[in-house]
Amino acid sequence: MDQLNFRTLDLNLLRVFDEVMAERSLTRAARNLSLTQPAVSNALRRLRETLGDELVQRSGQGMAPTPRALAIWPAVREALQQLQESLVPNAFVPASASNTFVLAMADATAATLIPGLADILEHEAPGVSIRVVPLTTRDPRRLLDEESCDLAVGYFPSVLADLTAHAQSGEPMPFLFHRLYDGEYVCVMRKDHPLASGPLTLNRYCAARHMLVSFSGRPYGFIDESLASLGRKRHVVLTVNQFFTAGRVVANSNLLTVLPRNFISVTGIADQLVRRSLPFDVSPVHVDALWHRRSEQRSAHMWLRQAVMRAAKHAFSGVTPELI
Repeated sequence: MDQLNFRTLDLNLLRVFDEVMAERSLTRAARNLSLTQPAVSNALRRLRETLGDELVQRSGQGMAPTPRALAIWPAVREALQQLQESLVPNAFVPASASNTFVLAMADATAATLIPGLADILEHEAPGVSIRVVPLTTRDPRRLLDEESCDLAVGYFPSVLADLTAHAQSGEPMPFLFHRLYDGEYVCVMRKDHPLASGPLTLNRYCAARHMLVSFSGRPYGFIDESLASLGRKRHVVLTVNQFFTAGRVVANSNLLTVLPRNFISVTGIADQLVRRSLPFDVSPVHVDALWHRRSEQRSAHMWLRQAVMRAAKHAFSGVTPELI
């Protein structure tokens, strides 16, 4: 877009573009903007003429964006949000707020944090809602960039290594994080498992049949990476995507699995399980909250991050979260 086109551009067209990209539907975009569908179609036509690109095309029941649309949308959305926040400051007041936040996390993480969060909502923000969605990746940056979630909580070693490298090179970090707690993983089996008594050696561990918890479904995890560094491997015969499922299965089988130590007490079947220290060293498991930089200064998001931090502190201190 040359300078003349930009000077004459109607910024309302960008608002329409942003809504269509978010909804992938002209009908829903029109409803959200309180416009008619022909008005939305006309705005898109004008923007297409200005940019020289189709931007979106019909695909099944919705709209599919072009590569150009996908490339410019993040910048357009961020610019519109920053402009709105500058012109119309909107301080977040928990007691009267009605926001809905989306958190991406594994079931074991949710079991640790959500009780404290629920208490905070009840006492401080009764109109606020939280939706927890499954975390299916160790790299949730795309989810955050697309605003599919407000905050991702989990173990993201490769992401943090990448962000640290950016920071050390002086490059801006598009994502930020906060360490919530350190987790310890232990080997778990049923009470009467043949390995429940006697030393759990590396040889006995590797010779057993194992179940792996994998968010992505990939049958290889950080435990396997640690074993590979020793030139060893285990026999994974079952892969599931939830820690609760893993606990239930091992309680009724001869499989071994690995679970967060603090999670076992909330399974409801802790009395049916035996936990043993792993017979090899495993890298520390850090549980972090990760968010997009564009959310850093938003008062609602700041409150959300503080609430999650307080819930984490409550989970390991026993202090009522509204007192933290």
